[in-house]
This record gives sequence, C-alpha cells and structure tokens, in this order.
Amino acid sequence: MILKQKFSVMFEYNVVYTSNLFSIKNTALKKIFNQAQNPRVMIFVDENVASSFPLLQSDIMDWATHHQQVMEVVTPIGIIPGGEKIKNGLHHVEAMIASMAEANLCRHSYVMVIGGGAVLDAAGFAASIFHRGIRQIRVPTTVLSQDDSAVGVKNGVNYNGLKNLYGSFFPPEAVIIDDRFLSTLNLRDIRSGVAEAYKVAVIKDAELYDYIRTNTQAIKDCNPEIISQLVQRSSKLHLDHIRTGGDPFERGSSRPLDFGHWSAHKLEVMTGNDLRHGEAVAIGMAMDLYCAALLGMLNMNLAEEMLFTLADCGLALWHPAIDSRNNAGELEILEGLRDFQEHLGGELTLAMPVEIGRCLDCHDLPAEIVEKAVTLMKKNFQP
Repeated sequence: MILKQKFSVMFEYNVVYTSNLFSIKNTALKKIFNQAQNPRVMIFVDENVASSFPLLQSDIMDWATHHQQVMEVVTPIGIIPGGEKIKNGLHHVEAMIASMAEANLCRHSYVMVIGGGAVLDAAGFAASIFHRGIRQIRVPTTVLSQDDSAVGVKNGVNYNGLKNLYGSFFPPEAVIIDDRFLSTLNLRDIRSGVAEAYKVAVIKDAELYDYIRTNTQAIKDCNPEIISQLVQRSSKLHLDHIRTGGDPFERGSSRPLDFGHWSAHKLEVMTGNDLRHGEAVAIGMAMDLYCAALLGMLNMNLAEEMLFTLADCGLALWHPAIDSRNNAGELEILEGLRDFQEHLGGELTLAMPVEIGRCLDCHDLPAEIVEKAVTLMKKNFQP
C-alpha cells in the first residue's frame, strides 16, 4: 500500500531598509512585531559590533523600555564571537542553545541576531534547531551580509574543514538592513562585501553590472551612497532568485548564486580564513570567468574586461594559495571542486557566465582548464 502525502507551506518575510534601528523614534521593530503579543526576544550581538558601537546595548534597552508593549527583551544581551571563528565547530551553537533553554524560550519567542554573516549563520542555525525552530530576526551589519547572505534562507556552521557541513534552511521572520552599521567598517570589509553584488550582477543583471563598471572608483573609495545602492539592488536580486528560482531550499543541483564559490570555500580553508569570504569569492570568480572563456562558453576579451572591472573596485584577484600543490604536484584547489561535487550529490554543476547578466550550468571542468586559468590569473593579477 502507498499513501501519497502532499502539501505546501507558504513562507513570507519582510526585508526592511532603515537607519538607526534603535533610535526611540524608529518604528521598524514595532511594525515587525505588530501581529505578535509582546513576545520575549533574546538578542545576540556580534562582539565586533558591540565594540564598534559601545552604546548599542543601552540603546536597545532604552528602545525596549520605551516600547514595552512591543517586545520583552530577555536579559542579559548575549555578546558572541564575531567572524568565521563562531562557525568553526558546534561549541558556540551549543552555548547559544543553552542560553535559550536557560531563558525558557518557547516556540512563540524570538531570537534577534545583530552581526556579520558568520554570526547570522551560526546563531540562525542555533535558533533553527532549538525547539525544532523558533522565530529569528536578522540584523546584518556588514556589506556582505546585507547584500547577500542575510536576506536568504540558509544557516550553518563548518565542521572538519568543510564549509557549512552542518546547516538548515530556515527563513527568517524579518531582515532589517540598517545602513548605520556600515559606518564603522574598514575599507577592506566594505570592498569584500562588494564581491557578492558583483557576482549577482554578472549572472543576473547587466544593468547592475554597468552601474558597477561606471562607479569602480567610487566603490574602491567606499562611497556610502554608492555602497547603499549596491546593497539594495543586490539584496533585491538575491530575494528575487529565492522567490522565483524554483528551488529555494536547493534540492536540485543548479546553484547560480554559487558562481565563484567552489574555489572560494576551499581558499578560505587553505588560508585559515586569512581571506575574507568576499575576497575569496572575488578570486573564485576570476577563476570561473577564465574557465568559462577557456571552455568556449564566454568570449575571452569580455571575460578580461569583467575581471579588470572587479579589480578596479579594489579587490585582489590573486592569492599564493591558489597555486599551492600537493605532493603529487596537483593543484590543491582542485580538492574544492571535488568537495563541491560531493556537496551537490555527485553531479558537478557550476554556474558559468556566457554573457553579462546570464549564465549556464557546466557539468565538467577538467583539471587542465583550471591549470590554464591559474596561469592566466598569475600572469595578470599577481602583485
């Protein structure tokens, strides 16, 4: 006997663009909690954000006191490690879950996470498995998390040298993008975040690519107005893909938003996270643009124009690790290709640009093509 079960679940969440979220007059949170009945909210803050904004915790408590009918903040506010270290293993996830249990959070409670992409990934994963998932509100504080990862539905942590080996698909209750948090970022972190906006432009939006190409100097200089435009346009493109791409939980093999990522993830591990994620993605995109051209999928002159546009934004397109070799003389970066194929379930599927704003799936990337791409990268972009 076979009983067929079929049902669908509608997910809906708002992405709110604002400034100075915890100003007493700001009503963004009030609107988000409009349907809730004074929920209990546990807040985790990235230690780097807490250091950059020393009054943030008192601002949060002042806002909550002034709007007592909106939400009840569980105290104390949790300060958690920032950067990739919070994702390396499960111990930080377990600590956050222990805090949630100690506070007696239930499935009607909320977790609000304020921080960079790695912090959102780890704390979001903790929230997604506590009581089989409690509501989370993401407040991304870096360019990379605002224009890419925070608006999506993925959470995860690394394990045993593999990126996001533990993880979940769990849409947030809301995402709040506050441009004030970008004001203290250094140039390196801002430029790193631009890589993900460039990525989605190359594979999905020729108009955004043209905007980047005509504003490379302003992007390199981290002009706040230009960066804000990139954040809004890039995050919208990511949202559009999740909503209309037909595979929000990635059950298939086609992953256009992973353009440049197979080598980027491996580079992050090989460099001990010395490279920011966006920096690794920039190098990974250089690899894939050259590979696409060498495979005959993309005009070589166009590929190089696209690469120099990215470089003009202030992103390096070379790192010595890309040319590292194992004892057999094979490029170590090729292990990333095998890891990516295993992650997809056996069939290699890479998004390769064929023109600006459009990509196609590629199912075979020979080692000799990668070797040639590395040679070109070294020739054109090694300092």
